[in-house]
Amino acid sequence: MPIENAPFSQSEYDRRIAKTRHAMQAAGIDVLFATDPSNQAWLTGYDGWSFYVHQGVILGQEGAPIWWGRRQDTNGAVRTVWMDNKDVAGYADTYIQNPVAHPMEDLAKRLADLGHEKARIGVEMDNYYFSAKAFAVLQERLPNAQFVDATALVNWQRAVKSDEEIAFIRKAAGISEKIVKLAIEQAVPGMRKNELVANISQAGIIGTEDAWGDYPAIVPLTPSGDDASAPHLTWNGNEMKTGEATFFELSGCYRRYHAPLCRTVFLGKPPQMMVDASDALTAGLEAGIEAAKPGNTTGDVARAMIAELAKIGIERADRCGYPIGLSYPPDWGERTYSIRPIDETVLESGMTFHFMPGLWMDGWGLETTETLLIKPEGSAEALCNVDRKMFVKD
Repeated sequence: MPIENAPFSQSEYDRRIAKTRHAMQAAGIDVLFATDPSNQAWLTGYDGWSFYVHQGVILGQEGAPIWWGRRQDTNGAVRTVWMDNKDVAGYADTYIQNPVAHPMEDLAKRLADLGHEKARIGVEMDNYYFSAKAFAVLQERLPNAQFVDATALVNWQRAVKSDEEIAFIRKAAGISEKIVKLAIEQAVPGMRKNELVANISQAGIIGTEDAWGDYPAIVPLTPSGDDASAPHLTWNGNEMKTGEATFFELSGCYRRYHAPLCRTVFLGKPPQMMVDASDALTAGLEAGIEAAKPGNTTGDVARAMIAELAKIGIERADRCGYPIGLSYPPDWGERTYSIRPIDETVLESGMTFHFMPGLWMDGWGLETTETLLIKPEGSAEALCNVDRKMFVKD
């Protein structure tokens, strides 16, 4: 595909490849096989719903990366990757869901043909998309190779976003702001939850004036009442009711980049404990945002938030945030650092993360969150503009 049709500039892809190769050299990796679809897209631009079969990117120390996958998906690869067609490789469909053959047999042969039969090969061992069977076949077919755990190696290179990436995340944030405001507006007694989610999803895909919407890596999470005590329930066909809180955990998505945003709506008069919790949560968010600056750590952000909740007797030492950016299902997090007291990752300008100290209590739940950008100086910037509070609708 001509580079002018790719999402990013050639210099941006060159930067990413160089960073990854530097990390490979530090880890003693000769050739990397990256299976995470987000890492594939970040390195090559590949974008397709084909991650349910084995595929990945082969990156050596020289030359362009190679996108490798199912042969029928090579048509999508040549239309989305920045490399030449010769750098796209496909395996036969006879390998698909075949109990007596496996795609990794083809990959092993390709690695050997490239001269890597005795190499130190990095693979993403703890990844949604790389199976125990895949690893076993590679070991069997490349007995003289040494396999190195390269889990999150590429993910860490993605932590500091380029200006081009930040522009995409800002567009996603515009969509997030739109759909959260829509959810707040349409949350009324009698509204069926599935209908509200349908409206949210439609608005997210329509996007904004300057950004069309893509499918988010996580579906809308919208539990109400007692269900809101669980952080990861989706929706049902029940009507929304007076006397219940519903939190909306949503994200706009633009060219696979996300900017998650959560707000809570209470229909009727909320109990005082929830009002107090919401106020403390807002104070915790603002304290954490103030602490989110270059040179401080992820732990500093978490401790600032925790101190505000402790003032009203809420103990919350769990993870309360994670890096975001480019992602595919089932998760919009980047799976590297965490915002929590025991994590001391140093914050750098250009990092983006979802600061989400949700409260999931006995019989109720409350979420007020922000996607933050670490700026060169001063406190972080919240990329969306929606009031930080629990929205009460009588």
